[in-house]
Amino acid sequence: IPGPAGGCRDAAGAADNAMEGGAQQSSLWEPPEQDGGPGERDGGEGPPEVKRSQPLFIHGSRGGPTSHMSRGAGGWGGGLTCDSAGSPHARGPRHPRPTSQVVKVFGEDGACRSLEASAGTTARQLCETLVRRTRALHDHSWALVELHQHLALERCLEDHESVVEVQSSWAPGADSRFVFRKNFAKYELFKSNASLFPEVMVSSCLEANKSMAHSELIQNFLNSGSCPEVQGFLQLREAGRKVWKRFHFSLRRSGLYYSTKGTSKDPRHLQYFADLTESNIYYVTQGKKLYGTPTEFGFCIKPHKVRSSAKGLKLLCSEDEQSRSCWMAAFRLFKYGMQLYRNYQQAQARLSQPPWIGPTPLRSVSDNALVAMDFSGCTGRVIENPSEVLTAALEEAQAWRKKTTHRYSLPTACHSSPLSAAIHRTQPWFHGRISREDTQQLIGRQGLVDGVFLVRESQRNPKGFVLSLCHLQRIKHYLILPSEEEGRLYFTMDDGQTRFADLIQLVEFHQINRGILPCKLRHYCTCVAL
Repeated sequence: IPGPAGGCRDAAGAADNAMEGGAQQSSLWEPPEQDGGPGERDGGEGPPEVKRSQPLFIHGSRGGPTSHMSRGAGGWGGGLTCDSAGSPHARGPRHPRPTSQVVKVFGEDGACRSLEASAGTTARQLCETLVRRTRALHDHSWALVELHQHLALERCLEDHESVVEVQSSWAPGADSRFVFRKNFAKYELFKSNASLFPEVMVSSCLEANKSMAHSELIQNFLNSGSCPEVQGFLQLREAGRKVWKRFHFSLRRSGLYYSTKGTSKDPRHLQYFADLTESNIYYVTQGKKLYGTPTEFGFCIKPHKVRSSAKGLKLLCSEDEQSRSCWMAAFRLFKYGMQLYRNYQQAQARLSQPPWIGPTPLRSVSDNALVAMDFSGCTGRVIENPSEVLTAALEEAQAWRKKTTHRYSLPTACHSSPLSAAIHRTQPWFHGRISREDTQQLIGRQGLVDGVFLVRESQRNPKGFVLSLCHLQRIKHYLILPSEEEGRLYFTMDDGQTRFADLIQLVEFHQINRGILPCKLRHYCTCVAL
């Protein structure tokens, strides 16, 4: 099989390798960029463009050990073919379903990147490929989001889900897409010390009449032998009408039910509402505008058989964000069980062995890799005693408040430098002139987790900045003002009691010390260009 310069493979050798090593379970590659139409790829005018070698897809036949290989706009042995748009389709009765598809992934800036994925490609594999392509920091918070714009629905794909299978479930011509972005709340239910489930919403806590540790509660959800139940009031939109009514719902392993008589759990009063295995749960992003939701905390259960129409959607609405997060997390735990926890464990294991080639990238502060250090002696040491850590933090905070210190102040000759005045613009947590409303939406999309933050320019104060921080699922905004004293420029959030030479020092300080904030800065919101 002739290939680009430096990348030729023999057809018989490729088939032998496939027979020895088995058919490829998953393969992912990026199609070459095309400036013209489809004809340029297969023999347009002008000399052929030299491209890198690309992997061949080798698929096993159901009828016997013979392998069929597919390529571009043609195939060998009646395999797959692709139309001019690059969408694969089956030819003949031997392959009723496509084994690979071209998947378009969008960034938050609207840019798009096309990848060709085999049937076994998972959401995690696709995210890892995009992380390498964009040279982003590698962590398990990157996610692939399924977005149905015409329905205002979105959900984060689980790591083990097949991308091709999800895309195949979309209706032809529907305004649906994949979005690549951060989701810090993805595995927060396994990391958070504070319980995501209020005791009044978990039946096992009410029956035992005692509080239950978060880890113990999660273990009960994962244990198939236990029977936990999440319950509470939700607003339900009646089918075919725009009327919302309040019912008491109960989520069990067998499905979601609501009571037709108050909070009664009598079987005569329980109405079956939705099946967990045959549906997915989505956030509703524009509930009030499209569906007239009573609050902004709407979510939707979408059966697999519902493709593009709003008919058949089961729309619900909770009273607050905590209640909605509880229902969403419980739905995931009941549906995926131990598979969800295995995804988390595998993500943690991948962090310890990052798949980078070349120099190790910069560590992300989102990984909680920062530790307290003592540099008072000749060499630094890690402070392990929690009480000593608190004492050191208080001492350092007092040192930052000293007006006469020169360590955190810039001289007059430096603060006027264009580099020092704009150095924060190079940081991934700085988002420029983004509005307050857009900030709320961006942090909400990337996960309402304690410590998620960004820094932006103030719209009311032309010289000031704003630190937007999420705490207890609420977003708070702190004004950062520049000030000058004795020819030295500094930034402060507390009327000059704590001063910083620039925004980078301000952020780094609050990543280690809480200061005046309700929590430390843990995860910064960032958008990558695809």
